[in-house]
Amino acid sequence: MIAIGSDHGGFELKEEIMEHLKKRKIEYKDFGTYTKESCDYPVYTKKVAEAVLSKECELGILICGTGIGVSIAANKIKGIRAALCHDCFSAEATKSHNDANILTMGARVVGPGLALKIVDTFLDTPFSDDERHIRRIKLLDD
Repeated sequence: MIAIGSDHGGFELKEEIMEHLKKRKIEYKDFGTYTKESCDYPVYTKKVAEAVLSKECELGILICGTGIGVSIAANKIKGIRAALCHDCFSAEATKSHNDANILTMGARVVGPGLALKIVDTFLDTPFSDDERHIRRIKLLDD
């Protein structure tokens, strides 16, 4: 199950991603926002992060206008490794090397076609399990 959330700036892209997940038969839970009205991204970031940390959801996706705000907010929460990705290479590398558990994107930065490819790359890339990456992740958690 994928936790997904956005602020008003990411609302439309979140809707497109959820439709894409449905087509791929990937279960998700929408943590809001549910309208285009102005709102505070840390509220939805916290909900998605808590779902990932509690193991209610395996991974998370967060979208705001730039992806920066949700990335900063998510990474303030211990145990979260959120990665801002606007290309497929970064999405693949962060899952393979950093075992990122939340993907963040900016709806005003990346178009929907590329965003869906980034989502697929993030969801389909396994962690490498290389000793050097495990060691580095442990250093992040300290």
